[in-house]
Amino acid sequence: MSSSVSFRITRTAEDLAQTMTALSQRLLTLEQRVEAMELQLRQQRQDGQTVPEEERLMLDGIERMLRETRDLLSTETVSTESVSTETVEESWHGDGSSLDASPDCQDIAA
Repeated sequence: MSSSVSFRITRTAEDLAQTMTALSQRLLTLEQRVEAMELQLRQQRQDGQTVPEEERLMLDGIERMLRETRDLLSTETVSTESVSTETVEESWHGDGSSLDASPDCQDIAA
């Protein structure tokens, strides 16, 4: 019986050794793939940083136009809000009644 236990332990140790070897090989393969991807990423970043001057000027112009458009939109939003607030305030009398309910604006047929 002790020989069968010894055999099982030896067999389990061999299986573990094979599993460790397979995992180590996979780890090395993954590390090589990561290095290759990092190198490719670095090259792409370097290529991306060498944008021609003409293209850079065009992009700067577009960025400036976007900023101006955003500024215009934000000022239009503020002025639209103030105009709508004034319109609402003008449509009501101080006592809370609507201008439409005033005797001047009543329908003649009524």
